[in-house]
Amino acid sequence: MSDESVILEASAPLDLRLSEAELEAVRDHVTDFIRRTVDSAGAEGAVLGLSGGIDSTLTAHLAVEALGAERVHGLVMPSEVNAADNMSDAERVARDLGVEYDVIDIGPIYDAFVEAFPGEATAERVDTDPLRTAAGNVRVRIRAVLDYFVANAENRIVLGTGNRSEALTGYFTKYGDGAVDCHPIGNLYKQQVRQLAAHVGVDDDLVTKTPSAEMWTGQTDEAEMGLGYDTLDAILALHVDGPLSRAATVRHLDVTPEQVDRVVDLYETSAHKRSMPPSPDPLYL
Repeated sequence: MSDESVILEASAPLDLRLSEAELEAVRDHVTDFIRRTVDSAGAEGAVLGLSGGIDSTLTAHLAVEALGAERVHGLVMPSEVNAADNMSDAERVARDLGVEYDVIDIGPIYDAFVEAFPGEATAERVDTDPLRTAAGNVRVRIRAVLDYFVANAENRIVLGTGNRSEALTGYFTKYGDGAVDCHPIGNLYKQQVRQLAAHVGVDDDLVTKTPSAEMWTGQTDEAEMGLGYDTLDAILALHVDGPLSRAATVRHLDVTPEQVDRVVDLYETSAHKRSMPPSPDPLYL
């Protein structure tokens, strides 16, 4: 797939794709960042979770470019809610890149948490909110613990796979996939992640795969957020990150005021995820 053919939604309100020169600059910048982060930590290499999605796949490609396959350890951590195809894709990425990887079924660990829940966590309750979201977050946090277990045992750092769109909207689990040592692709909007992935040679089917955190069966990112990534990216770029007012954003992008409000709400209510836990202001006695 060529960079110019990276698919946008037919109604994509803004084209955020980078030029060829910009793509190469970002690629070099990110790989240098990974190398420097590993070296400054005195680490032997890096660990990352592989989900079969585009974010972890791109991060794995860049990590191998930066460090070499022998210094990257992938963890594939399925549970009962993960699609078999996604887990197969995760293993395919690891094999194609030649990195060491382990498959760890987190189901028994998750079951132990459910059994320890103070109250009755029946299958029916776990399938409904708010317990469904809480249970999904448990799965994500289990993976973070395993990432660090392996990283600490092997003197490695944990690479995050989050992008800018997720960070700004809080679309990650606090102390879960947000619990990492660094986010190499954290400055890229989702649209740019797809483009850079195509640029570095990620398989077409992974570039265009429907994004899903797979916190529960059938979950997709865009359905949960209430709008597509291309629309989300555009509003983030021009209104949250950019200078346009709400009204100007609506006019320029031909989106609805409700869509802008939805993105702003996601940004504002997730501010706590982007900051260290607060303490009271210092009291000078």
